[in-house]
Amino acid sequence: MTNLDVDPQELLCAEAAGAGAALLPPREVPLGGPRAMTVRRTLPQRRRSLIGAWCFVDHYGPDLVSESGGMTVARHPHTGLATVSLLFTGGIAHRDSAGYDAIVKPGEVNLMIAGRGISHQEFSTPGTTTLHGVQLWYALPEATRHMPPAFEHHAPDPVLGEGTELRVHLGSLGGDTSPVETHSPPLLAAEATLEAGARLELELDPSFEHGVLLDAGDLSLNGAPVPVDHLAYLPTGQGSVVLEAGLNPVRLLLIGGEPLGEQIVMWWNFIGRSHEEVMAYRAAWQAEIDAEPGPAPAGGSYPDGAPYPRFGPYPDGQPAPLPAPALPTVQLRPRG
Repeated sequence: MTNLDVDPQELLCAEAAGAGAALLPPREVPLGGPRAMTVRRTLPQRRRSLIGAWCFVDHYGPDLVSESGGMTVARHPHTGLATVSLLFTGGIAHRDSAGYDAIVKPGEVNLMIAGRGISHQEFSTPGTTTLHGVQLWYALPEATRHMPPAFEHHAPDPVLGEGTELRVHLGSLGGDTSPVETHSPPLLAAEATLEAGARLELELDPSFEHGVLLDAGDLSLNGAPVPVDHLAYLPTGQGSVVLEAGLNPVRLLLIGGEPLGEQIVMWWNFIGRSHEEVMAYRAAWQAEIDAEPGPAPAGGSYPDGAPYPRFGPYPDGQPAPLPAPALPTVQLRPRG
């Protein structure tokens, strides 16, 4: 095989491996509806299900709302996880069954802890013309996955360097620590921008796994190029990372955390620990929204202690909730 026959993607993967990273390519996924908003999903995938406790990464935009329809996700349920909403452009209005209403804007973070059960909706704000951002989930550990739902909003101050800007949304990095309580083992989520030709070296916690998602620009990670929209995975043992921008400015997201050390079962919007547990979550949601008849739990609470209704109550006058899809015909497998 000559050099002209080499797959460029294979070369990039080889270079990344030489820099201690593995490249996870995105796949396009429609979120649904007649004008389906398409996202680029890099986690989970067959090669890797988790980075620390991070289990889901969707990257979208920049999309013109007039063409994509924007974010129009009606009320839906979650269990056993936390959602993290980050925006680069636009605005998203959040409302949930625990009584929280908040708008996330660029440079800010919304963290929703689902715990034993929550339902929420997300819609682009009326003034949003372009939508661009990232939606992430992390799995809650056994110790907190049955906790009551919670919500936090944070707008971190930027940490400025020579041609660089860092915003720490969760955890600690670059001399800054977020006040947000994650109810999990230590986690990291930070956004960085680099001007063309700028260099940013960051100390990392070597007990963490890390992921670097490149949103835009020409990025070199420890001397190896990272393609746009790809997630570069760094295993534990890395004490630092060197990020360098090429001819075009860079925007990236850095996530990390200690390996979860637990097996999870993840399907649709639920995380549990067994196939049967996820089936029970689905049945509860379908019954609570009157999509499929089912009895209320005896005594007003579910076997795991969650009060009835697990995913409610919810304000009147909102768009109709999303019913759950049919369960797969095969046993759901644990991952992690």
